[in-house]
Amino acid sequence: MTELTFTAEESGRVDVFLSGVTSLTRSAVKKLADEGNVSVNGTPVRAGFEVKNGDHVRVFIPDPVPTRAVPEDIPIDIVYEDDDLAVVNKAQGMTVHAGAGNYEGTLVNALLYRLKNLSGVGGELRPGIVHRIDKDTSGLLVVAKNDFSHLSLSKQIAEKEARREYLALLEGVVKEDSGHIETDIGRDPKDRLRMAVLPAGKGKLAVTDWETVERFKENTLAKFTLHTGRTHQIRVHARYMGHPVVGDKLYGYKRQRFHLEGQLLHAYRLTLTHPRTGEVMMFEAPLPVYFAHIIEILRGEERGS
Repeated sequence: MTELTFTAEESGRVDVFLSGVTSLTRSAVKKLADEGNVSVNGTPVRAGFEVKNGDHVRVFIPDPVPTRAVPEDIPIDIVYEDDDLAVVNKAQGMTVHAGAGNYEGTLVNALLYRLKNLSGVGGELRPGIVHRIDKDTSGLLVVAKNDFSHLSLSKQIAEKEARREYLALLEGVVKEDSGHIETDIGRDPKDRLRMAVLPAGKGKLAVTDWETVERFKENTLAKFTLHTGRTHQIRVHARYMGHPVVGDKLYGYKRQRFHLEGQLLHAYRLTLTHPRTGEVMMFEAPLPVYFAHIIEILRGEERGS
């Protein structure tokens, strides 16, 4: 990613200013601004923002990405497959599709090698990808093998007909047995690498239900059900609850008790309707070994108390 910094010498729209001092067109500046890559005096702004003389304007230009993903022989856990779809249990540490700095080793690269067909709706960098889970989150996601299935599955997720359930180990003991969180989520104005809960109308609506599964001395195992699919939604909402996910280096505690490679968040159950047959299908994936090991440690501490 390239970072460019300028000082405005007169007032005017930021897209007009940047198109005058760089080779970027106003439409290119608008796209960058919409993605949170244009800021004035440290605050992300839209393309029509009015800069004043002396304002510090910064623009981040992402590195160019390949025009298409290429197949790679990478082991993946395919838990179900037919002519229309596949369900994959993604390992922690694997990025779903190509992006800045992640052009190889992604789930898409592996899928292109393992499966004969993938839908083209998502484009050449995201073939077959209907929904995503974070790199350091493990668990189930469905992959479309043709456009008919892709459109049907996308509609199910958008209209909350598909059900995505996660297990997370949280910091602290949650007193309530269940809850409903409905907020706006958007780019954190203080840290563009993070998302945050924003005032109503300032972000995109994010809806999450949660319930307590098991309590320990200093932690809580909880189930989260997504009704929307915002970036980092469960992690942001867990932080909003005051109980961030254990192992979350971006939203969690700076000092972590356990030495983990990422957050203890696992997409353990996926329920959907088969696009062609209409059959309701439910898939489950057990907790990864490292996650289950931490739970056993915590249960042992409970038994020893």
